[in-house]
Amino acid sequence: MADVKTVSAAIKGITQAPRKVSLVASLVRGRRVADAMVILDHTPKRAALAVKKAIASAKANAVNTHKLDEKSLIVEQLSVTTGTRLKRFRAGARGMAKPYQKKTSHIFVSVSGEAKSAKKPVKKAEEK
Repeated sequence: MADVKTVSAAIKGITQAPRKVSLVASLVRGRRVADAMVILDHTPKRAALAVKKAIASAKANAVNTHKLDEKSLIVEQLSVTTGTRLKRFRAGARGMAKPYQKKTSHIFVSVSGEAKSAKKPVKKAEEK
């Protein structure tokens, strides 16, 4: 049995509320990476692009750096947390300021998979 490794990636400071991003993240949590990409391609939400980029980054880390098999990758963890809030205000009636906050999100992805099977060298028949 091949050893299973976990590789992660993070995207921080997405200018969208974490509540909206986590709706899309829940669609692909626990699925194979290839299936998750197809689902996110067909999801009509703006957050789907950010989640897809995070998963693609984790996939690239796993395949290029850690030499894991691309077909065996599974989205093990996918968490969306709140980022910093930009506090702004809009002018209101009678000189008042109407405050609001622009919310941001952080996406953390962990994918796990098996290492690529190394090809065994073929031994040549010894000549007599």
